[in-house]
Amino acid sequence: MKRNLTLALGMVVIFALAVGVLMTVMPSPHKPTDYLVMGAVGTLLCLLLLFVVLIKAATKPPGRKPDSDRPA
Repeated sequence: MKRNLTLALGMVVIFALAVGVLMTVMPSPHKPTDYLVMGAVGTLLCLLLLFVVLIKAATKPPGRKPDSDRPA
């Protein structure tokens, strides 16, 4: 549960940062298509983060039991 919450918060932060940076970089006044592009780039970065985390979780070796639980 904690990993899901961390991932969701990370995605929200990435989206907000991407949109904030694009709002300052793109010249004003913003047209509706500018906001569309900002949202699309933010969404793309969030999906990229999601897929990177899922791929890393899938390629991680399975967890081992601690040595104290193994028979001697």
